[in-house]
Amino acid sequence: MTSIVCTPSVPAPDERASPLLDRARGALLGLAVGDALGAPAENMKPSDIRARWGRITGYVTDTPAGTDDTEYAIFSGLLLARHGSALTPAHVEAAWHEWIADRAEGPFKGAGFSERGTLENLRRGLAAPISAQHRHAWSDGLAMRAAPFGVFAAGRPAEAARLVAIDGSVSHEGEGIYGGQAVAAGVAAAMAGAPPTAVVAAALAVVPDDSWTARSLRRAVAVAHRGERAVRSAVVIGGYPWTDLAPEAVALAFGAYAAADGDFRDAVLTAVNMGRDADTTAAVAGALAGATRGEGAIPAEWGAAIGPARGSCLPSMAGQHVLEVAELLRSPLGAGHGEGLR
Repeated sequence: MTSIVCTPSVPAPDERASPLLDRARGALLGLAVGDALGAPAENMKPSDIRARWGRITGYVTDTPAGTDDTEYAIFSGLLLARHGSALTPAHVEAAWHEWIADRAEGPFKGAGFSERGTLENLRRGLAAPISAQHRHAWSDGLAMRAAPFGVFAAGRPAEAARLVAIDGSVSHEGEGIYGGQAVAAGVAAAMAGAPPTAVVAAALAVVPDDSWTARSLRRAVAVAHRGERAVRSAVVIGGYPWTDLAPEAVALAFGAYAAADGDFRDAVLTAVNMGRDADTTAAVAGALAGATRGEGAIPAEWGAAIGPARGSCLPSMAGQHVLEVAELLRSPLGAGHGEGLR
């Protein structure tokens, strides 16, 4: 097992506010854009996508919007902005109760399987880490909300991995935690200007070498130069009924990012057109590429379509915008100074 403190060398973060803020805005807007692009293709096969749209090259709905991926990322980002590096499982558990479990639900009923299992356990009075003991604790539900931790801990992949594991202790175990750590560490490295190869190395350095997540990630990036079909074949388990498994979704996202060499448009479209849990894989690929290239790399028409969260999954997040969260996380007066959930 590789220790999370043994991360590869990444550039020190530029302390000037503008470059880091641009990458932070790119990471979280990139997540929301990828989520909105991938949502219509969720749970589809590439052949189904081709039959319906040909190749997806942009939004295929008139009113694109983020799904639970974006709203949970906002939730975790605001929670992190409130507590910063002092975040504890008790803080996370209290926030789940206050802002999700003890409130009226939106149309999505609390989102994916891992979130439903967590909410059921919390409502039964179970506390972390017991609240994470459900059938879908290895889902990509932590990975989809992990990018804010990399934004906050720019240039510190080990710290990003530590913090996201605290967040995940309420809802995930094992490979579910590893998937979130890989994403958070990758974004943290990209925020500091690391090239895609170092971003991948940072992700691998914070998870056990023999984990399913690490093995899948290595397979994906090893064949990334051969394109999306090779990445998908290297990772997806044929016939497996769940598309939200963390080792698969995280590997597909990193494979798409590596295949595109960090280019935003290519990374998210590669992820979208591979299908499976397309909103999450494209959201993660978008966060990685947005952190790598900055907000300016996101096509203007894609970014402009992203408005405040609608609260369709988490009513408490309605009206919150990912760009505001990015600025909170990079503000010296934001994280750990009482800002965040309101």
